[in-house]
Amino acid sequence: MDTQSLTAFIEVAESRSFSKAAERLHLSQPAISKRIATLEESLGTSLFDRVGRQVALTDAGRTLLPFARRVLQDMEDGRRALSYLSGKVGGRLSIGTSHHIGLHRLPPVLRAFTGEYPEVDLDIHFMDSEDACEAVVHGKLELGIVTLPVQPLANLQTRVVWPDPLDVVVAPRHPLTRLKRPQLPDLASHPAVLPDEHTYTHRIVTQALQAHGVQPRIRLATNYLETLKMLVAIGLGWSVLPRSMLDDTICAVAIPGLELQRELGVVWHERRTLSVSARALLQVLER
Repeated sequence: MDTQSLTAFIEVAESRSFSKAAERLHLSQPAISKRIATLEESLGTSLFDRVGRQVALTDAGRTLLPFARRVLQDMEDGRRALSYLSGKVGGRLSIGTSHHIGLHRLPPVLRAFTGEYPEVDLDIHFMDSEDACEAVVHGKLELGIVTLPVQPLANLQTRVVWPDPLDVVVAPRHPLTRLKRPQLPDLASHPAVLPDEHTYTHRIVTQALQAHGVQPRIRLATNYLETLKMLVAIGLGWSVLPRSMLDDTICAVAIPGLELQRELGVVWHERRTLSVSARALLQVLER
């Protein structure tokens, strides 16, 4: 039994697909199948039931899964502890971040970090903030640089790096721009294009609106803020976007009594040892 086989096993178990696991691990599907077959042979039992394209864990697979996760997490904790002991800032650092933060916030941070610590191999995964937080909780990533959760998550430490004010935005010729003093009920009279409902940003927006008795009429939802900006600009509806995204293609609408803000920052697992590289990146983020 080796860590590569355990890694393949966990990826197949979580994705329920050999092809998706191969994609995530940047391997061929035959390579994934070979690793699973090797693991099953060493254990003397089948770990997956394969019926057509459907993949499901057997009883043995379900029993093994938490132990496999623990082994890989302990190995990673050991690697981080050794790097901390050596004091050398180098090796692989796995982080997850959202596309928006990766485009608008991280470039100067990563430029400074890689210039100061060229021996670090950054393993950057672009994903939704919610998925990045889950990956940190399960030990797949060491750090997440994300929209911070609305409610605390178990075992997750958070640190605010960038307060991110949000504005109601519309196209320059949207009907809301012709109102002298638009009010909250006016928003419900026009369709909205908002972040996807499973995102932290969506929860921030809808909770604030519902607190004032406003139920938005959502025409379309997506988790890509740049796509929302385009949809607003062509007149498909109003939205709520970071103030930093304002330009001449969209404009903010001031709504009395509505103040919206999310917090962008970094998350890590509170019970796992951070590598020297991760601690160095935290220091750069604090500047």
